[in-house]
Amino acid sequence: MQNLTPEQRQYQDTAQKHEIKRPVVANCIKAFLIGGLICVFGQAIQLFYMYQFDFTEKTAGNPTVATLIFIAVLLTGLGVYDRFAQIAGAGTAVPVTGFANSMASAAIEHRTEGYVLGVGGNMFKLAGSVIVFGTFAAFIIALILNLTGFEGG
Repeated sequence: MQNLTPEQRQYQDTAQKHEIKRPVVANCIKAFLIGGLICVFGQAIQLFYMYQFDFTEKTAGNPTVATLIFIAVLLTGLGVYDRFAQIAGAGTAVPVTGFANSMASAAIEHRTEGYVLGVGGNMFKLAGSVIVFGTFAAFIIALILNLTGFEGG
């Protein structure tokens, strides 16, 4: 608080006294546990596909991700996912389910503007940064692997 007038300093002190204290440690623990439970649920779905439909561990990944996306979008459409996220916090930002929720929320929010400019346009505003980052990261990783001569197997 440098170069503040006495009034500004008094305002800062009053604002700090009335600021709501956030339970950071409790929120981190909740996010860790909820995120972990979502991942355990995903693992259970993968094991279901492996044992019920004779998928291998590698081939069970795609239907598992599709199922998690479907569940997240369904819960978003029913209004359950957002209420769950209010309780769970950052734990619901597990990449697949969190991204599916974000995309479905954008689609629901902008559906009155039409399917192309409303739903499509606003969904891809959100997805664009994710796609660009994923493409860029894949390029950098491929470049590093190619320059180091590392061949995956």
